[in-house]
Amino acid sequence: MTRLRLTLPRAAFAALLAAAAGVAGAQQGAGGTPSAGAATEAPPQAAPAAPTQIQVVPNDGSGPPIVLPPGSKATITTTVVPEPQPTDSNAQRARSQPLNNAPFWRGVHDSGNAPGTVNNLQLGEPGVLIQPIMAYPGTRATTAGEAWRQLRNWWIIPLGGLVILFVVLAVALYYWLKGPIGGHGRHTGRVIERFTHFERVIHWSTAITFIILAVSGAVMSFGKFLLLPIMGGALFGWLTYALKTLHNVVGPLFAISAVIMFISYLPSNLPSRGDLKWLLRAGGMLGGEHPPSGRFNAGEKIVFWGGLFVLSTFVIVSGFVLDKIVPGLDLTRPEMQVAHIVHAIASMFIIAMFIGHAYMGTIGVSGSWQAMKTGYVDEGWAEEHHKLWADDIAAGKVPAQRTVVAPARERPAA
Repeated sequence: MTRLRLTLPRAAFAALLAAAAGVAGAQQGAGGTPSAGAATEAPPQAAPAAPTQIQVVPNDGSGPPIVLPPGSKATITTTVVPEPQPTDSNAQRARSQPLNNAPFWRGVHDSGNAPGTVNNLQLGEPGVLIQPIMAYPGTRATTAGEAWRQLRNWWIIPLGGLVILFVVLAVALYYWLKGPIGGHGRHTGRVIERFTHFERVIHWSTAITFIILAVSGAVMSFGKFLLLPIMGGALFGWLTYALKTLHNVVGPLFAISAVIMFISYLPSNLPSRGDLKWLLRAGGMLGGEHPPSGRFNAGEKIVFWGGLFVLSTFVIVSGFVLDKIVPGLDLTRPEMQVAHIVHAIASMFIIAMFIGHAYMGTIGVSGSWQAMKTGYVDEGWAEEHHKLWADDIAAGKVPAQRTVVAPARERPAA
């Protein structure tokens, strides 16, 4: 029984081997050596054996062969991709380094050297997105816009605010220690016309427009640091927008008033005798006695020439540039930045100067407010504060009444 079990598998294996040998022999007879009866016929074309794999070498030689499946008829086309270059356009870089927008941002950064096409010159801006590298005094070498911001926030606003604060504290301290200057002259009851009606109107027009500009400009300059934390963004935004609009409207009115005032007050503000002595004694602040002067003393002449003429000229011209009302200018960002720097610096100094002038013209010098209010001063006040002018009036060189008063009409007899 056991022998029979071992013999059956062996017999089956032998039968399989015999069948395989028979198939091989049939193939040998069909495709191998031809028989004698078929010697006169052309042998059939033998089919090529299929390769085990297909290899395609990239035509740029940039890598190893690419292996395709057996029998594949696919073709592979390769393109030489150059190395990325700094001068590549954004489209070229998208092929060499997808999602790398360096050329685009390089163009944005270099737009200050080569103006682009974002805007046009007719609209006042030649398409410069980022300005070139430069440095204003007191700033680092950086883009021009950032240099302007540093100059404004690091120097102009802090130092300008300190100058104005110093003048306010100085006049307050002096008034607290010394009080007003003068007030010791005799009162005669006879008056002298110091300012005509026209002179007072133009003076008040210049003063009122200047106060509006000074207050609105101070809010725009210092409000971000002083008012915004208190008022909040919404209210402060509306306030600054309204004041900026008012500032732009009142600016030309101040310019007209200042020009008319300069022409009207010029004859009395030319240098004259006694100006140096007045300056050496600081107008009576040093020594107590008020030094003699003409119709306008040396301090008022400094305000006239330094404030009304020099500083106001810088403020007005730069303000006109910022208001975009100066003809013939391209009004590019560099021009506007320089105009703002000039405007801000000149404004800080003129505000500080006119604070001192307003103090002297109101509570700083006794009786001076009355002169601008009514136009007339007492002869005693003129002798105490402007003795040289009072002497010229007494000598008949200068008329005591400059406004021509029409004679009163007589009423007809009843």
